[in-house]
Amino acid sequence: MRPVAATLRGAIYVYRVLLSPILGRQCRYLPTCSQYADEAVKRYGAWTGSWLTLARILRCNPFGAAGYDPVPDLPPEAGRRPWRHARWTARHMDPATRIDRSA
Repeated sequence: MRPVAATLRGAIYVYRVLLSPILGRQCRYLPTCSQYADEAVKRYGAWTGSWLTLARILRCNPFGAAGYDPVPDLPPEAGRRPWRHARWTARHMDPATRIDRSA
């Protein structure tokens, strides 16, 4: 693993161990945003993983969807322009896996 990716994964780990227990569960998705970020950086490296994580965090808001949203399988060329492959909306989600948070 490259040093930048290892540093990012370390920061995610620190967040999950120190801050997440204090803040409580805030994420609308499964896996949680920190688990998603860790998996994205582990699979695709710091550059592409950061873009995927940014898109995920922007989707995770009170007006967005909720449910199962795993890290996508990307084509090998996605590393050059990862923002084109990031999921900026929840349209890709299977309606059967969505969680209704309005109740």
